[in-house]
Parts: sequence; structure tokens; C-alpha cells
Amino acid sequence: MTDAQLTHEIIGAAIAVHRELGPGLLEAVYEECLCYELTNRGIPFARQKPIPVVYKGTKLDCGYRLTSWR
Repeated sequence: MTDAQLTHEIIGAAIAVHRELGPGLLEAVYEECLCYELTNRGIPFARQKPIPVVYKGTKLDCGYRLTSWR
């Protein structure tokens, strides 16, 4: 799958979740549903990977989290 195709599938999954649930729910609900959509579409991902912040040369764990694909 090309990067463009993967991007199309990921955006499609996010739109499917939003269409089904609409706005106003907690982020955790959207995350869980997006993971469901990605799994059903066969898109591998890692959930809630920590991302450190480097501040004045020091790496800090500030609680940033990323869902990554591949």
C-alpha cells in the first residue's frame, strides 16, 4: 500500500467514526472506535506511544502520546 493509499484509509476510518458518533464525546471513546476501525481495515498501529519533549537539552516526559501506523 502506498503512503497515499494508507493516508486515504486512515482518514476514511476517522470520518467513519465521526459520522457514527458525531461530536461531543470524550477523546477516549473516539480513540477506541478509531482503533476498532483501523483493525477492521487491516491497518497496523501502535497505541499511545510516549513522545518526550526536549527542553534546553533535557529530555522530559510530559505525557504526549501518539498513535502511530506501521
